[in-house]
Amino acid sequence: MSDARGVSGFNLFEHGLDRQAIEAAYARWAPVYDLVFSNMLGPGRRAVATIASRADGRILDVGVGTGLELPMFRDSARVVGVDLSEPMLRRASARVAREGLTNIVGLARMDACRLAFADASFACVVAPYLLTVVPDPEETLDELARVLRPGGEIVLVNHVSSQDWPMSALEGLIGESFSATLGWRPQFPWSIIGDWIDQRRDMRLTERRVLPPFGLFTLTRIERLARWSEGSRRPYRETRRPFAHA
Repeated sequence: MSDARGVSGFNLFEHGLDRQAIEAAYARWAPVYDLVFSNMLGPGRRAVATIASRADGRILDVGVGTGLELPMFRDSARVVGVDLSEPMLRRASARVAREGLTNIVGLARMDACRLAFADASFACVVAPYLLTVVPDPEETLDELARVLRPGGEIVLVNHVSSQDWPMSALEGLIGESFSATLGWRPQFPWSIIGDWIDQRRDMRLTERRVLPPFGLFTLTRIERLARWSEGSRRPYRETRRPFAHA
């Protein structure tokens, strides 16, 4: 695993974000979250819901928050949503009732690093805007993989740090000072996801592309191989399709 260090040696995972800080941050965000983030994060949520709705089986939405993407799933999809924040989940539950979303079969308070589901329980696991929030992204990815059945896929949308030095340095400085207050890390290198995939023989990257607005977010699709061998993990060749929708 690459060392997750940013500007001036700042370690991304030694500062700011723990379970208590995350819960406190999203208790503050909950009343205004939809107003602040619905438009900016909408393209990623729509992409995730469109892809996941094709799955043949139950879908797990980890970090469901206020449920902004729940109306975007097809009526035929069967979705379970989990989140650590009780205030966010209350708003998701109200949305499900208000909009009559009968395909949402459950909402529960749960830690993404300790999911209370049996192995291989879901055909698809989605985690929009989650990995920059959790204290341990690799442990979270392990849990997403554990509850995913072979042949299924993990669908992520996440901010990935700029490779441009001035922007990367700014992200690092903001993260060092404000991660706990914001409730997420502004600095998040692709190597965290990429190295995790490389270390898992049963996982294969199938798609990686940037999303609007302004290419700030990256859609990542990861397949859990039903049967794997060294030959089955074909090298991923990135096709750049900036700002495309699923």
